[in-house]
Amino acid sequence: MRLSRFERVRGRLRRAYQSRQASARADEGTSAVEASDVPSTAEVASPTVLGPSAPPSATVYGAEPPMDLHSSTSSRDDADVPHGLRIAAAWCWRLIVIGVVAWALLRIVGTIKIVIIPLAIALLLSALLAPAVGWLLRARFPRSLATAVVLVGGLAAVIGTLTLVVNEFIRGVPELSAKSSEGVRQIQNWLKTGPLHLSDTQLDRYIDEAQNWIDGNTSRFTSGALNTAATLAEVLTGTLLVLFATFFFLRDGNRIWRFLVRLLPVAARWKVDDAGRASWHTLGAYVRATVLVAFIDAVGIGIFLVAFDIPFAFPLAALVFLGAFIPIVGAALSGGVAVLVALVDSGPVTALIILGVVIGVQQVEGHILQPLIMGRAVALHPLAVIIGIAAGVVLAGITGALVSVPLIAVLNTAIRRLAARTVPDTPADAVVVAAQAP
Repeated sequence: MRLSRFERVRGRLRRAYQSRQASARADEGTSAVEASDVPSTAEVASPTVLGPSAPPSATVYGAEPPMDLHSSTSSRDDADVPHGLRIAAAWCWRLIVIGVVAWALLRIVGTIKIVIIPLAIALLLSALLAPAVGWLLRARFPRSLATAVVLVGGLAAVIGTLTLVVNEFIRGVPELSAKSSEGVRQIQNWLKTGPLHLSDTQLDRYIDEAQNWIDGNTSRFTSGALNTAATLAEVLTGTLLVLFATFFFLRDGNRIWRFLVRLLPVAARWKVDDAGRASWHTLGAYVRATVLVAFIDAVGIGIFLVAFDIPFAFPLAALVFLGAFIPIVGAALSGGVAVLVALVDSGPVTALIILGVVIGVQQVEGHILQPLIMGRAVALHPLAVIIGIAAGVVLAGITGALVSVPLIAVLNTAIRRLAARTVPDTPADAVVVAAQAP
């Protein structure tokens, strides 16, 4: 029984094989008949010789239509996506990558800001003091001695100015405190007799609410003071780092830059070196121009403060000088402090005159001094300045506001130089070796 069943299965397989062979021979015969109808001049299709083509009216069944592929697509799926959507997607993922890298850089900077901020301040001081070092070097001073003399001289000037400001402030505090109390009483009388017509009960209620708010936030103020005391070591460390970094930037800045450029590929060195030196020139021009403009602002406002016998004339002028390093915002804040002191000391008429002086000096600064002194090399749009200051304040407080604008100016110059299609000038001492043709 098992043998007969096996035989039947083998017989079925043999018949299926024979039927398959007969079908294949029939197909070969049909192909031969069709091939006999082809003209003798037809050639076999190959990668270099095209085969016979179907007539225009022929219809080919079972074949997919040709894919309309763009040079930027690699599959039929890409070709089916609209071109505008592909471009938008390409831009999106590239922007996402840039955003992730920028976020990572900001996190790194935030983590090591105790090092980054002193180095940034040291760069600003180096750009400011570099011309003085150059003068001493041309006078045949040794490089280390010239750097030390300039750094010690600048440090002595800063310490002397701060000492004068603090001493004058200490001398004038009692008088200003008494006049402040008198000014508060005048404000109370104006609130009663002025257009508001506030009663004593309303004034007492508002004063009590202000006192309660101060009492409720005392812990916050105290904790802030304690945090400030806790960061005293960081401030001292940052100050020492600023001094050491400024010294070595002034003495070995060119050598440090050449070392950094040599780390790059050979094809990119001249381009990056040209952009870096142009950015350093922009930074120096910005810092020196800012110092000159700040000095003119301080002298102009200080003269009127002395003329109207406003107390703290020298400290207020020094505050205007420091505030000018924060464009737009700093000048307004420092001028507002001068107006408030004039209001407390001499009344509203003098305060309005000082306010007019501050506004006039700022207009002269913005429309004459800034374009004339800084020039077109560091010209920045006001919107870029405002956004940079706001971002700097959010990221690093007052220090960020000081550093943000020169950083934007440097990046503006560097990006323009790197994006330019011109070839940087060949250095005078460069040795060019021509390669022989193979």
